[in-house]
Amino acid sequence: MPSNKYNDIIFEIKGKIGIIKFNRPKSLNAFGGNLLGETINALRELNQNPDTVFTVLTGAGRFFSAGADVKAEALKKEVVYANDAEKKLAYMARFSTAIELLRSMIDHRKVLVLALNGPAVGGGAAWFPGICDIVLATDSSYLQVPFSALGLVPENGSALSFAQSIGVHRANDFLMFGRKISAAEAEAWGVVNYIFCEGEGSGGFMAQVIGFLEEQLRVNDGKSMMEMKRLQNAPLRDGRMVAVYNAADALAERFVDGAPLKRFKEKRELLESKSKSRTSKI
Repeated sequence: MPSNKYNDIIFEIKGKIGIIKFNRPKSLNAFGGNLLGETINALRELNQNPDTVFTVLTGAGRFFSAGADVKAEALKKEVVYANDAEKKLAYMARFSTAIELLRSMIDHRKVLVLALNGPAVGGGAAWFPGICDIVLATDSSYLQVPFSALGLVPENGSALSFAQSIGVHRANDFLMFGRKISAAEAEAWGVVNYIFCEGEGSGGFMAQVIGFLEEQLRVNDGKSMMEMKRLQNAPLRDGRMVAVYNAADALAERFVDGAPLKRFKEKRELLESKSKSRTSKI
């Protein structure tokens, strides 16, 4: 049952499986356009659907998501604020969409499955794996978050959700140092449940994901799986939401300090310099 009302995601239902696919492949499914807003609405639709058991989040193309749309951000005009309080309020307002997305996932009634069709970077790597109930991945996917390198903080409660998933020290290595984690390492750490080889089976990665979930539905009772999710997540819910708000507050303070914009500018200048160097050699 496809839906035609979305532009930046593909939304469909296959039996008892709802699928939300990020659909900005040219920008590596970065969080631009209306991708986040459409994802929130699709989560609401599936939350209210009486028939589905699984909700799958995945991406079109070779990336799951590259996170923030850096190119779009670079085109925005610099805003001059009257004072630091006004600046912080403006950034907190900007983060409201991401906060609602995380709340929608944390409170989602269906079994939330992350299907990493490719690499996930920044918010694409931080926001989803620790919150989703099951994580499936291609053998070529990886996770990386350059938050510290960009003067940012672990976004949207990821400091807590990853600590809950893989332990404090591994979470620090991943989030604090920006270490790239391969699919195999993520599986060994407990971030990923199962890895599917892209070359195996017919129809590619998503066909394997759907086949795996359909087999779970054949063997297991859907309501029982949803109850398992509810019972596990109920005592974690409030702590996760507090962590989301704390992260937004800390991130806004970083922007008030000006550290991220300074590092963004330095990184952009470095990339432009490398691009000019390559052009001059041609």
